Amino acid sequence: MAMAGFPSTRSRRASARRPGACRYRILDSRFHCGFSLIELLVVIVILGVATAAVTLAIAGAGGERQLERDAERLRALVAYACEQAELGGSEIGVSFNRGGYRFSRASHADWRPLGQGELRARQWSVNAGTVLTRAGHPVDIGADFPDKPQLVCFASGELTAFTLELALPDSTTRFRVEGRPDGSVDERRADRRAP
Repeated sequence: MAMAGFPSTRSRRASARRPGACRYRILDSRFHCGFSLIELLVVIVILGVATAAVTLAIAGAGGERQLERDAERLRALVAYACEQAELGGSEIGVSFNRGGYRFSRASHADWRPLGQGELRARQWSVNAGTVLTRAGHPVDIGADFPDKPQLVCFASGELTAFTLELALPDSTTRFRVEGRPDGSVDERRADRRAP
């Protein structure tokens, strides 16, 4: 027979056999189950700080990965455009603006933008700073595409030699795409040194 306020021997034995079951202390008139409010708040704060740190790390690296993908895509598309110019027997130009680039085909004295297929206009997937140089001289990249392309893949298989650097704002990370006169195009990471 159980005394008032105390559990019976049978219920104490059953409670002791179940893992995680609440325990009743004889000297203390309370049941002790789970965690205190302070323990739960500490765990929530730790999880919040860890989640914020992981999110910031992924967001920073995500911009770099997108910029690297943009540089690799540009490299592949310029090489493809030069192959198509040689196969088709007509020049294909590449024009840049601050937001991206487009390809165009020579038609007599004009350049007609290509609107479909692999050589359609592309936008940078991140807000990237672009610096284009030809023969060591910078080329102005404005808000609009120029009337004539800044780079040309010739029907002979040659290419206007160029260097295009893509960089994230306020970052030392940058990627460089280089085109050579023989039509070869390379892409590599070229980080700036901190001042």
